[in-house]
Amino acid sequence: MVTVSARPAHAAALRHLGPNWYACVMGTAVVATAGAALPVRIPGLRTALAAVWALSLVLLVALLAARALHWTRHSDQARAHLLDPAVVPFYGCLSMALLAVGGGALSVGRDWIGAGPALVLDAVLFCAGTAVGLAAAVAVPYLMAVRHRPGPEQATPVWLLPLVAPMVSAAVGPHLVPHLPPGQPRQTLLLACFALFGLSLLATLLMLPLVFARLVTGGPLPLPLTPTLFLVLGPLGQSTTAVGAFADAAAGVVPAPYDQGFGLLAVLYGVPVTGFALLWLCFAAAHVVRARRRGMRFSMTWWSFTFPVGTCVTGAAALSRHTGLLVYDGLTVLLYAGLVAAWATAALHTARGLVSGALPAAPAPAPSVPRQATARTRSGAGR
Repeated sequence: MVTVSARPAHAAALRHLGPNWYACVMGTAVVATAGAALPVRIPGLRTALAAVWALSLVLLVALLAARALHWTRHSDQARAHLLDPAVVPFYGCLSMALLAVGGGALSVGRDWIGAGPALVLDAVLFCAGTAVGLAAAVAVPYLMAVRHRPGPEQATPVWLLPLVAPMVSAAVGPHLVPHLPPGQPRQTLLLACFALFGLSLLATLLMLPLVFARLVTGGPLPLPLTPTLFLVLGPLGQSTTAVGAFADAAAGVVPAPYDQGFGLLAVLYGVPVTGFALLWLCFAAAHVVRARRRGMRFSMTWWSFTFPVGTCVTGAAALSRHTGLLVYDGLTVLLYAGLVAAWATAALHTARGLVSGALPAAPAPAPSVPRQATARTRSGAGR
């Protein structure tokens, strides 16, 4: 009797395992890669970071297997996810999970698995993650335009997820440049990463105004979605990380004066974008505090506090390298402390949910903002 009753429970859990679960992998991997970029050296830190990266690798393998079973045994639900405008943007998380684990292999994972295997793993995951990310960056906006057709009041930062994935490739790819033969191969990869940077940046600049306009005209997001405001930090921090990586790899790869141009870009782009990222961090944190006071409880959207903040850590570290300013060292450490606290909180609640059986659960219907609520917001109600 116990065995028979357990099977439907496991089957139900697997049925509701969506692509948003890859955020656990992203958030775990970035703790390792961001820690490797810290300007301080603490005894035992590298070992701890390698252990966290190994955990992200295990989570990635487990989720890839579980999602494969999901598509095999619950293909109807998997297809429904593709047709659900609230779920399909999370397919960008698959790309970023692959890229985050691959980048971590080369930065800290090599301490445990060796430099050669780490390079191979990074190269494989970079190619797979980039291909998936490009497919998501095209397919998801296409589905939204021709099939989903969401209204302006439905805009959320989740829409940015498939557009940010190529930016992660742009930030990870330059670390593979020195491992290619000199000449055309290195230059091709570096400029391809630069093209991915432009692709993601311009697409984000098109989408972000829709999200901000929805907040200003429609009022705060529903409580469960409030943590997704932190997702806006992703393209900001990751693009700053990317331009820093371009500058690190450009010498001897692209001819002068373009190699020096990448160095200028790292500072002239990174400094103002980081300033805006800090502004948005305060803006998003204020919304989260408000939501907590109104009863916001844990959900998987809390993983939004991890990976985007981690990209700001690596972005601040890049600015520290290229400006030499101690203030960016302090910012890197401060942001990393927040990242670790956010990751520990999200991981603890997720583990509890898995043990109790509350996760993964069937998603609640996506909350929407009624038109009359928008009118009340404009008149000052609900403050």
